[in-house]
Amino acid sequence: MSKTALIVGAGSGLSAALARVLAADGYGVTLAARNIDKLAALCKEIKAAAIRCDVGQRAEVDRLFEQLDGGPGTPNVVIYNPSARVRGPLIELDPAKVAETLTITALGGFLVGQAAARRMLKEKAGTILFTGASASVKGYAQSAAFAMGKFALRGLAQSMARELQPQGIHVAHVVIDGGIRSAARPVPADNPDSLLAPEAIAQSYMHLIRQARSAWSWEIEVRPWVERF
Repeated sequence: MSKTALIVGAGSGLSAALARVLAADGYGVTLAARNIDKLAALCKEIKAAAIRCDVGQRAEVDRLFEQLDGGPGTPNVVIYNPSARVRGPLIELDPAKVAETLTITALGGFLVGQAAARRMLKEKAGTILFTGASASVKGYAQSAAFAMGKFALRGLAQSMARELQPQGIHVAHVVIDGGIRSAARPVPADNPDSLLAPEAIAQSYMHLIRQARSAWSWEIEVRPWVERF
């Protein structure tokens, strides 16, 4: 039986690393994002499909999963990566931008998680992974909206894990505590171990995906060894 994976909020960083490692492991990969034009090269490289989706819109999330229903079927693995942030002093934050941050970071996670769970429950199997951040467990000054969204996403993951794991669905949350290396964020010459390598993070996700159900984790943290926590 073929294995399939859906990565929501796909881009050139961690999502691309996840897509490559899943494809190398034999998964057929579907990438979902608001802008799928940027995914053309990655799709060609790993023979992935791309579907346009705004995770804050229930109709678009429903359409995403309906397209999967008519194609590869229920994904074995669903990974939720989107997030948004607005920075600034609390009293200066625009409520509309805060609401947008919560919609993308938290409500979108709920919509995708719900749609995936409805299908996976029929199979009594599947893995749903949510990407968190330092802000999932620590609210920083001038970052209230991001912390609100990530705290909510973590709570969603924990509730889903407690409800769905006894029914055969593995739900886990990954706290990425530190910056991720990228072309736009190269490793500093004077501190070469200060950023996480996206390929290394992807291997931790694969460990979660491969975990035996007798020893499932609901949450793991990954950080550079030099990171203070």
